[in-house]
Amino acid sequence: MPNSYALLMYADPDHTRAMTDDDLAVVARKHAALRDELGASDELRGGAGLLLPDETVVVRPGATHQGPLMDATEHLTAYYEVECATPERAQEIAAHLLDDHVTAVEVRGIHDTA
Repeated sequence: MPNSYALLMYADPDHTRAMTDDDLAVVARKHAALRDELGASDELRGGAGLLLPDETVVVRPGATHQGPLMDATEHLTAYYEVECATPERAQEIAAHLLDDHVTAVEVRGIHDTA
């Protein structure tokens, strides 16, 4: 039975800001190819790139603040939701997401889907 996983990609926002248009085009082509591959195998359920952490708002009980949730070097930059037959397949896909921009990918099982 297939399982759903969130592949949470992390990057350094300063590195992201320093990327050239050519660098961004390489990343876009890489993700387009991966989306095509995962779509063809019916493993892709969704995903998106996220705005930089300083463009976010954190909401807590009784308060909101501008900026990232935590002070860290790496922040969540994008995600994919995939459905895979095994956790190892999800990890294999995650490994394809690593490069000099995406420095870590967290593979997290999704326990409740709509």
